[in-house]
Amino acid sequence: MALKTVTREYEGFLEDRKSRFLAHLVPVDDFDRRLEELRKEHRKAAHIVTAHRRLLEDDRIEESGKDDGEPAGTSGMPTLRVLQGAELINCAVLIVRYFGGTKLGGGGLARAYSGAAQDAINNARLVPFRKILTRTVSADFASSSDLEGRIESLGLTVLARDYTEDGVTLTVEGPDEVLAKL
Repeated sequence: MALKTVTREYEGFLEDRKSRFLAHLVPVDDFDRRLEELRKEHRKAAHIVTAHRRLLEDDRIEESGKDDGEPAGTSGMPTLRVLQGAELINCAVLIVRYFGGTKLGGGGLARAYSGAAQDAINNARLVPFRKILTRTVSADFASSSDLEGRIESLGLTVLARDYTEDGVTLTVEGPDEVLAKL
């Protein structure tokens, strides 16, 4: 499974029987901040439904879908299924709903929320997901410049250099598969 993610926010839109659904696809790290902003910006909105998927340190996937007052299972879970189907990770979708006066029913709500989420995904520039890890490596003084050159050639980032009486210890960050080559 080739997971994908986003690096910035993208928007989508759907209208059904005068109800408007404004979808925001964001990196999962922006989720809490963006939810707070949307609650302030859209005070008159009926609901803000959310779904997210996050890769945990132990490679398990944390995911959820919240209905925010809509009938149970009609909004958060259908939105989460769209994220799963698109194989997105470390992303969240927040969908602001303005009620248009006509009840959509359970199926109508599920189609509307999932359609708005899919529109945001269709508008997004998806990038391959790469798990970024941190690793510590050490070298004596004689080998330290070779180690630094190898780190640079692999495109890794040095976060810290700690010098000891025996040499240097580097804290390096980069994609999991590249760190394995170090």
